[in-house]
Amino acid sequence: MLKAIVSYSKKVPAEGQFSSQGYSLSLETEISENEPGKIQAKLHDTFDLVKQTVENELANGNGQAKPVPAPAAGRQTGEKASNKQVKYITDLAAGREISLSDLNAGIQKRYGGGLYDLTKKQASEVVEELKVGKPLRQAA
Repeated sequence: MLKAIVSYSKKVPAEGQFSSQGYSLSLETEISENEPGKIQAKLHDTFDLVKQTVENELANGNGQAKPVPAPAAGRQTGEKASNKQVKYITDLAAGREISLSDLNAGIQKRYGGGLYDLTKKQASEVVEELKVGKPLRQAA
């Protein structure tokens, strides 16, 4: 049995100069065939399915490029939070039984963006609040 991972990615223009958004889909499947021609046909069919799914989502408006909102008043600018910070925040939230949607909602209310929009400083603030068990509070 062979395992294959088939992916398709597409970038589409977004509002703003030199801006685009990427959409992708990956599918992992097992291939039981052992003849090269059958393996190639199965991979081709699987890729077509993945590609068509992404294209259909975009055509139906589900992947419409949306304008990126301007930073909220008072929102700090700076270097984006690291992947380690984001992972630590989600781990702390999970340990406190805070769902990802609730976490994102709290971050959105406070900072005007989602978890992946946090700066390093903002992420540090969120970590400290989660460590001491405080709910995320809105910025004054």
